[in-house]
Amino acid sequence: MRSCVIGSGSFGTALANTLAVNCEEVRLWGRDEALAEAINTRHENPTYLPGIPLSPRVCATIQLEEALAGAELVILATPSHATREIVSRALAHLPRHVPLLTVAKGIENETLLTMTELLEDCLPEEFHPYLAVLSGPSFAKELALRSPTVVTIASHWEKVAVRCQKALQTETFRSYTSNDVVGVQYGGALKNVIAIAAGIADGLGLGNNARAAIITRGLAEISRLAVRKGANPLTLSGLSGVGDLVLTCTGELSRNRRVGMELGKGRGLAEVLAEMKQVAEGVKTSKSARDLALKTGVELPICQQVYAIAYEGKSAKAAVVELMTRQPKSELSGG
Repeated sequence: MRSCVIGSGSFGTALANTLAVNCEEVRLWGRDEALAEAINTRHENPTYLPGIPLSPRVCATIQLEEALAGAELVILATPSHATREIVSRALAHLPRHVPLLTVAKGIENETLLTMTELLEDCLPEEFHPYLAVLSGPSFAKELALRSPTVVTIASHWEKVAVRCQKALQTETFRSYTSNDVVGVQYGGALKNVIAIAAGIADGLGLGNNARAAIITRGLAEISRLAVRKGANPLTLSGLSGVGDLVLTCTGELSRNRRVGMELGKGRGLAEVLAEMKQVAEGVKTSKSARDLALKTGVELPICQQVYAIAYEGKSAKAAVVELMTRQPKSELSGG
C-alpha cells in the first residue's frame, strides 16, 4: 500500500511514521526543500521532531504530483488556514475513490466552515463520500516516540473510516470509528480556544481550581455549540471531546496552552507567535468561535474572552473578573 501525507510539520511527520508500519511507501509533502532533503537523507525531521528516527519507508518531496501519485490513502495535515489553498493546488493530482483524511483542528475564519465542510466546498462531489476526519488526544512528539495514543476517526461512510483505521493501526496507535463528523470536528477545534484560556489562567497564577473550572465550563461551551450544529452530545464526552480538551489544557507540549500562558503574563499576541515555529490553531479559531457565537446565539463566554484578549488587547485580569461576575444561573442552563 502507498499512502501520502500532505504537510511535513510535527503531526504530519508523526502520522507518516505511523503509516510506515503498514505501508510499503509513505510520501510526505512539504514546502521546504531543505527539510525534505533532511528527511530523505537523515531519516529525521530536524525542524519539528529533532532526534526522533523516521522509517526509511517515509520519503519526502516538495512536488504535490509526486506525493499523490498512486496513493491509496491521503492525509491532509496542513494548518486549517492553509487547507483550502493547498487542496486547490493538489486537486488535479488527487487520486479518486480513496480516503481523504483531514487532521487539521480548526474552523475557517471567513466561512466558519469545519475542515470537512471546507473540503466539500472546494472539491468536486465525487470526492465527498471519501472524506474523513481524525481527532483526539495526540501530541505529535509522543505519537512519534510511539507512546500509546488513542484517537477517533469519523466519516459519514463507515467503510472509509474503517479503511483509515486499518491503515493506522499499530501496537501503539489505536483509533475508534464514528459517524459524528460534526461533533468530532467541533470538539477538536474549540478545545484549542479553551486551552488558551487555561494557559491564561496559569500565566496569571490562578491555580488548579481555576484550571478545572475552565476545562469543565469550556466543555459545556463546546457541547452547546456542537449540539446546535448537529453533533451527538455523547461525542463530546469521548476522545475528541473531553479527552483532547484535558490533554491540551494541561499538557506541557500544548502550543495553545503555551500561547495562553504568555498572554496571561501580559505579553502581546504578535510577540508570542513570532517566537513559535508551529501553529497554535486556537488563535485563529477564537475568532471563528466569536463569530459563531454571534451568528448562532449560543453563549460562548470563555471563547469570547479569549478573542478579546488576543485580538482586542483586553486585560487578562479584566476578562477573569468579567467571567466571574456574570449573571448567576443554573449549571445546566444554556450559558
